[in-house]
Amino acid sequence: MTDASCELNTPADQPLAKAKGDDCSLEISAEKLQGRQRRILASILIPCPIEQVWQILTDYDNLADFIPNLTVSRRLESTESMTLLEQIGSQCFLNIQFCARVVLKMAEQFPNRIGFTMIEGDFKAFEGAWRLEPEQALESRTRLTYEVTVCPPRTIPAILIERHLRNDLTQNLRAIRQYAIASAGVA
Repeated sequence: MTDASCELNTPADQPLAKAKGDDCSLEISAEKLQGRQRRILASILIPCPIEQVWQILTDYDNLADFIPNLTVSRRLESTESMTLLEQIGSQCFLNIQFCARVVLKMAEQFPNRIGFTMIEGDFKAFEGAWRLEPEQALESRTRLTYEVTVCPPRTIPAILIERHLRNDLTQNLRAIRQYAIASAGVA
């Protein structure tokens, strides 16, 4: 299977669509909400146990090592109930380097949910969650879902942010899947 077989982009305001005939079952959708807000939902099937996928997602300081366009990911503070995480994404668009920074309050509910809310950053709003569910047919597979509601600053068109997030999420979920497979030695 090539990476391209995992890629799927559906039009905005369309229901969640599935890629047919591939092992990763990538799904992605976007929805226009009130005002300039967008909700993006992306999901992928990973052939690894839920605990392994959880460990990868919560290794916050090393996420930038394998997630495309994520240049910084570092834990600022941790307590038993939450983690403050700084992330900076960088991408070149029309020969201009675009960077976005967020400080997220992460709330972990092992092993099924990691919620996040922006407490500081370059967006007007940025919040969502990672959800992990064991695949019903096989316990050694995990359905990883990422949901985000974002409102860009007024200086950036909402449709542009939506397109970039959809593209980035496709790449990021594929990268997480490949990293999990490589870490587990799954063929």
